[in-house]
Amino acid sequence: MKKLILSAAIVLGSLTTMSAQETPAQDQNATPTEQTTPAADQAAPATEEATQTTGVYNEIKSEDVPSAVSESLKKAYPDAELTKAYVNDKKEYKLEVKMGDKEGALYMDETGKWIQK
Repeated sequence: MKKLILSAAIVLGSLTTMSAQETPAQDQNATPTEQTTPAADQAAPATEEATQTTGVYNEIKSEDVPSAVSESLKKAYPDAELTKAYVNDKKEYKLEVKMGDKEGALYMDETGKWIQK
């Protein structure tokens, strides 16, 4: 009987842990334009709120990106092509890059350290 209760507690605890780990990842990867599933619809307002707290990104020229940021990008992704660059009030940079047929956005601070958004 003790083994049955212990097994049930372990299973329920692991399910709770897995559900807690999945929730932030869904909020973090969802953007307001991704509205393909109900989970993305629910996560979109949280993403918009996070954008408002970190500030608005303003587009800048690729030449205006600090050398530490561009060097860090080239070191991590040698084949990446910088298509657009943005900066906010906290000197955090949003870099839109293209690698072959893939496109995406990367985030760094002014010293070239990666930021997870």
